[in-house]
Amino acid sequence: MNGEFDAFFQRAQSACGVKSQSDLANLLGLHRSAVTQAKNKGLVPKVWALTLSRLFGADPQWLLTGQTGQTGQAGQAGAPEAGAEAEAVPEGFLLVPKVRARVSAGGGSLETEAGVSGYFAFRAEWLRRKGRPERMVLMDVVGVSMEPEIRHGDMVLIDQSQSRIFAHAVYAFGVDDTVLVKRVEKRPGMVVLLSDNRDYAPIELRGQEIEGLRIIGRVVWVGREL
Repeated sequence: MNGEFDAFFQRAQSACGVKSQSDLANLLGLHRSAVTQAKNKGLVPKVWALTLSRLFGADPQWLLTGQTGQTGQAGQAGAPEAGAEAEAVPEGFLLVPKVRARVSAGGGSLETEAGVSGYFAFRAEWLRRKGRPERMVLMDVVGVSMEPEIRHGDMVLIDQSQSRIFAHAVYAFGVDDTVLVKRVEKRPGMVVLLSDNRDYAPIELRGQEIEGLRIIGRVVWVGREL
């Protein structure tokens, strides 16, 4: 059942020097439990291959499937992304993947599938000022609890390398199978997730609830259509 994962892991060991599942989790900015779950399900999110590709220059299509991409050489990337969705990237720009998972600014979203739905080009210099481009993803927001700052339907840029909590900064969090976007505040014995919309009460986490909180990354940019 986990043959797909095992094959992916072997290729990650070969191309990226991954030595253990914990090592893989650290590179991906995940808890080890997320890697264990992927192994048990026998599924490997496409965004994992993309992240390793950006870190080590490996061919993401080869990492994911064992089939070579545009270079024809295993383990070497011939394009920023695998597949026909990758267009020519203008000089000075980088592509950031948009994942199908949607962060919730309401009661919580269960849409946590990590598949990539497309790519958006940003100026490389701007991205580097914001954080680590190779660890960034774009996600849609569902719900109104963060209005007026972040609205329903907005797209947020999340830097998964920024997991250190700063008071009142905005982060994407995983709570069990729910993905949330909230401000965060540390108080004695608890972590509080705050909404900008005052109609929504703070979420107070204590004890084991805090241990179950996963910091996906810091929200560094918000985009919306008018």
